Amino acid sequence: MNSATVRNLLVRGMLAGLGAGLLALVAAYFLGEPSVDSAISFEEAHSHEHEMEIVSRSLQSTAGLATGVLVYGVAFGGIAALAFAFALGRVGRFSPRATALLLSGCALLAVYVVPFLKYPANPPSVGNPDTIGKRTTLYFLMMVLSVLLAIGATILGKRLAPRIGTWYATVGAVAAFAVVIGLAYAFLPVINEVPKDFPASLLWRFRLSALAIQTVLWGGFGLVFGELAERLLNPKPVTAAASGRVAVPS
Repeated sequence: MNSATVRNLLVRGMLAGLGAGLLALVAAYFLGEPSVDSAISFEEAHSHEHEMEIVSRSLQSTAGLATGVLVYGVAFGGIAALAFAFALGRVGRFSPRATALLLSGCALLAVYVVPFLKYPANPPSVGNPDTIGKRTTLYFLMMVLSVLLAIGATILGKRLAPRIGTWYATVGAVAAFAVVIGLAYAFLPVINEVPKDFPASLLWRFRLSALAIQTVLWGGFGLVFGELAERLLNPKPVTAAASGRVAVPS
């Protein structure tokens, strides 16, 4: 794949990431923000210290939320487009649409779901401020480990396929990934700072909404980028009628 095609894919990936970010923004506003507001209300009702807000809650839930989600979408869209350019044709004989959807699904699992199962998202008022650095480091460590293991499992599957067949190679690679991730879950420290009196239903809704937002983001990216990549890499031939030329019978 030449550099011009990679550049075009990068631009389309960032545009698809922007579009997916808009979809995720809608999901975040209607699914995530009500849980955040409820968590903040719980914190204010059970805290005797009231700090002055540097940024108002209304600004956080509108402009702040939009900036964060859209920048995230564009950045990861560009990274995913570069990964797509490398993976196309190397992970199977899939069309650009199918490759984009497969890549998006794997990215959702590796970048978010696997770290989420070990260190799930928590709403405001949950967590000790003194341990935020440790919690952030452990989460990103889990995410990097998950991504590297996903790449390693893909390479392992490709190398095993000629010897034992695609099906058994895929099963073996997935099993190896699950085993190593399970060991990481077992050895990395557990963090549970949820207050005993925090409503379990609110915590459950917040975590489900966080998972739904990421699913909308990556699912939307896969669909939009897949369509853009398909049109770039497999353009439809221009017919005589579409080009404005009329065939003259001989």
